[in-house]
Amino acid sequence: MNEGDHLLAGLCRRAFLRSALAVAAMPLLPVRAETGVLRIGLTPVFLDDQLSFLTRWRAWLERRLKRPVAFVQRGNYREVLDLVRGGKIDFAWICGYPYIRYRHELRLVAVPLWRGRPYYQSYIIVPAEDGHSGGLPDLRGKVFSYSDPDSNSGYLYPQYRLTTLGENPTTFFSRNFFTWGHRKVVEAVGVGLADGGAVDGYVWETLAETHPALTRSTRVIERSPEFGHPPFVARPDMSASELQRFRAVLLEMASDAEGAELLHLLRLDGFVAGQPSLFDEIRRMAARVRQI
Repeated sequence: MNEGDHLLAGLCRRAFLRSALAVAAMPLLPVRAETGVLRIGLTPVFLDDQLSFLTRWRAWLERRLKRPVAFVQRGNYREVLDLVRGGKIDFAWICGYPYIRYRHELRLVAVPLWRGRPYYQSYIIVPAEDGHSGGLPDLRGKVFSYSDPDSNSGYLYPQYRLTTLGENPTTFFSRNFFTWGHRKVVEAVGVGLADGGAVDGYVWETLAETHPALTRSTRVIERSPEFGHPPFVARPDMSASELQRFRAVLLEMASDAEGAELLHLLRLDGFVAGQPSLFDEIRRMAARVRQI
């Protein structure tokens, strides 16, 4: 890397850190228990204009459900999970890992279809200029980026993968850190803040379509087996009729013109009701690393 490249990398690192700090400093809006409002919990989506997207999605849901809808966004899975488990929100789009950990409290509503199937993978990525790393074992002693401690693809899978190699996940890397977002993992690896990272393959592939410059700065060195796609869940005391109504609206989304357009922005094909068995592999991995 020449002097100019070093300067560019330094600027990129500083820009990444400023972005991460800005996200961390964003005020969290309180959950308002307004009568009749359906509250849906989300972590930050990876779209550039997420406010516009969520405004359109909320309006579409309100027309279909014939009631007010509010999206409650939080910066990580844990906060969203605590809200739905505590009954402070009605539904939440979470990861399969927290779903299997609290499956006796949460109710499965629907699972997204990506490329026609309710599955996705975890990707292990390195900087594109790293021509030596051929798999996770080659990252011993390096700096590694996870997305979220409650993420399957961004945390549980690489932890599990290391245990299958006979390695201790807590000592294998020289240092690791959380970015609190899959897109942020791609950015951190791409600008050299980390020597490797674990990311949701659906997010990486979507960014490859919408922001190819981001993913071009990284290289996939491992792909996990398939797992059930992150599901929508309901609060523990959700009535059967309300759950079924919301599920029906999600399942009908692909057959509605505007619903299909919103799905396209997410690069999804629709939703299916799904079965808890979709997440059996995640449960097995969590048991292996003693995380349930």
